[in-house]
Amino acid sequence: MDNSSKSTEHVGRARFAYSMGAFGHDAFYALLSTYFIMFVTGHLFNSGNKAFNDHMVLIVTTIIAVLRIIELLIDPMIGNAIDRTNTKWGKFKPWVVGGGIISAVILAALFTNLGGLNVKSPYLYLVLFAVLYIIMDIFYSFNDVGFWSMLPALSFNSHERDKIATFARVGSTAGAQIVTLVIMPVVLFFSVHQNGGTGDDRGWFIFAAIVAAVAAITAIGVGLGTHEQKSLLRENKEQTKLKDVFKILIKNDQLFSIAMSYLFYTTGITLVNSMETYYFTYILGDSRALSILGGLNTIVGIISVLTFPLFTNKISRRKLFYGAVALLAVGLLIFAFAGQSLVLVLIGAELFFIPQPLVFLVVLMTITDSVEYGQLKLGHRDESLTLSVRPLLDKFAGAVSGWIIGPTAIAAGMTAGATAKTLTASGIMKFKMVMFLAPAIMIIISVLIFAKKVKLDEKMHAKIVAELEQTWGKQFANGGNAESDNAEEAQPAPQPGVTEIPAPVAGSLVALKDVKDPAFANGSMGQGFALKPSDGKVYAPFAGTVRATFSTKHAVGLVSDSGVALLIHVGIDTVQLHGTGFVTYFDKGQHVEKGDELMEFWDPTIKKAGLDDTVIVTVTNSEEFDFELEKQAGEEVTSKDNVLKVTKKDLENK
Repeated sequence: MDNSSKSTEHVGRARFAYSMGAFGHDAFYALLSTYFIMFVTGHLFNSGNKAFNDHMVLIVTTIIAVLRIIELLIDPMIGNAIDRTNTKWGKFKPWVVGGGIISAVILAALFTNLGGLNVKSPYLYLVLFAVLYIIMDIFYSFNDVGFWSMLPALSFNSHERDKIATFARVGSTAGAQIVTLVIMPVVLFFSVHQNGGTGDDRGWFIFAAIVAAVAAITAIGVGLGTHEQKSLLRENKEQTKLKDVFKILIKNDQLFSIAMSYLFYTTGITLVNSMETYYFTYILGDSRALSILGGLNTIVGIISVLTFPLFTNKISRRKLFYGAVALLAVGLLIFAFAGQSLVLVLIGAELFFIPQPLVFLVVLMTITDSVEYGQLKLGHRDESLTLSVRPLLDKFAGAVSGWIIGPTAIAAGMTAGATAKTLTASGIMKFKMVMFLAPAIMIIISVLIFAKKVKLDEKMHAKIVAELEQTWGKQFANGGNAESDNAEEAQPAPQPGVTEIPAPVAGSLVALKDVKDPAFANGSMGQGFALKPSDGKVYAPFAGTVRATFSTKHAVGLVSDSGVALLIHVGIDTVQLHGTGFVTYFDKGQHVEKGDELMEFWDPTIKKAGLDDTVIVTVTNSEEFDFELEKQAGEEVTSKDNVLKVTKKDLENK
């Protein structure tokens, strides 16, 4: 087998292992966040004393909510510990494997009554439960943070990262929904007593053990099937601290606004999604029909994710958000009045579910764009801190919804021993008020916040990126850069001598003054040249370091080893494409050699959007140098042809 075949085999194995890891990871999370609470309310306490049962359910659900909120405060320390890990197996894999196995074993144990302690010695049970739950949750977080953080370590090729991430998204969607598809048939199959379609302790434990085994095995598969690439680029990463998260959240008003909007939204939908099992079991009286919903969700969830780029190519993200929420509201309304009609329930539930991945991606993209907004407003870039906000909000929503479900199940009469036949009209009404009315109010609040406070859209982001591009040269001159204000990343001072700059992309030369962008044409972005590209591959024109990167992938800032700061900008207003049609092969801080491929762009995508594909090359610290064009406008050049001669000015003799 040649090296090429081995490389292909290793890449394929890594994609498969990581996607299966995502499958097991999200199956575990679905069991923990959605179905564990039903086991607690419906099966854990069945002593025959309703008052005792209800009292214990309230205490346990409160313990879960409090511990999950406390665990949010621990998350930054978990990230810190992972960042400081250095073993022969890598930084992330020990936590992915170890955390996956330990959390899986403990979760399976929590689906038991701990040897009857829940009745024989309830307070000892509560103490042991709290200890086991927080240990399980902490190790799950180690697995969670480690798993999703290791993606950049699997490849330094952005194109390959996109592929791995796509496989992972498909795996995670399937893993989360497959639990809904099979849970009740499996629980009932292994249950000795059907209990009106709710199953018994034995059935729930066996199902939990199966999911836990899948999660543990797929975590081991990630450890065996992936390889963390070693590089200096992965060292000295910024540590996420809780105080920093809150500081950035408050100072970055657009991040704060989208976070508040998403907080109400995710709490509302999490509450509905978590209560669907109760609806099928206690109102429809057909828990097996939940499998139909799970199957539909698996299919439409994957399709919905894949249609996001199609929608954003046609309409703005803001319109997509409103349209998705409107469809979601229609589904919630149908669901609320579906009663015992399985057809209407499925129609309402699917209309409620279909837009959820779209809203999630709109929020994620807006949070991502707020990185540049905060960079421009605050003067420094806080990428990891900004993006850590979204998972914190999802975890908080899960804790709150779990806290609400316990008292709701008690008030509605959906605790141990209950069946669809034992429920009263009053109990059903109480349940529906919480499942439908409360989330509807939360979603309305979310939309109002989004409409009034979230101003960051694609056009605003494009303007922000343009301003950041224009300030990069100044930041270089001051010893900073477009990504960070850390002193340790100060740029090399321009060195005496001559630097030859070839064309980074093949094409026809264009005079900078003829470029249809005033900021470049008038020289405010520095001296340089432009090209009408005949090829979509962009190469490093010299040996240097990547100092400026943009989430839209349309530009890159390089600093040569001799101190020449160069901006390579593909197209005019291509920031509007938000990375569509671009693939990058670099990381911020990466040292590249002359001739290394930096990026590829698909020219038809730019032209189809009605944009100019001119590639612009400028020296952003031009005041330090003298320039001489070695080729004339109209000449055809390749990436091997020198176009611009840059000479350090002798300021001392002037």
